[in-house]
Amino acid sequence: MPWYAVHTKSRHEDMVHLGLTQKAFHAFLPKMEVWSKRKDRRKRIMIPMFPGYLFVELNSVDNQTKVNVLKTFGVVRILGKPRSADPIPVPDAKIDAIQRIIRSKVEVQQLQYPKVGEPARITDGPFKGIEGLVLRTDYEKELFVIAIELLQRSVAIKLEGFQIARL
Repeated sequence: MPWYAVHTKSRHEDMVHLGLTQKAFHAFLPKMEVWSKRKDRRKRIMIPMFPGYLFVELNSVDNQTKVNVLKTFGVVRILGKPRSADPIPVPDAKIDAIQRIIRSKVEVQQLQYPKVGEPARITDGPFKGIEGLVLRTDYEKELFVIAIELLQRSVAIKLEGFQIARL
């Protein structure tokens, strides 16, 4: 069965996970452990790996199923293409990768992709270390086009998400 990403209201991920589970959906809320600063102490807490999102496994995306998911308290929408009613499944390989990361208990740090117009640094490949401006993004394909200045000329390079970091 394919997985779909569900956008939730801010800080409603646990409530949505519980609601979907009570409706007999198989929901997956990846969490990670982080240090939290309190007034007088620090402690480890579990937070969503992707704040505002979780995943649900659906055997069909007919209207009745979509409405049942969308009527769950705290659900904003099922992710899909802009201006389209059809949700887009998340590839199984990505869900498997997230589950492997969680099982490995490796320390995870949240990073944001750079946005158009933001400065970024290339972190991998032959152009590693070069900085430039993000011109275009295609988050679905995880592709970024970054402009770099070379010899008083600007060139654009296509990069994958793991090859670029915000400055």
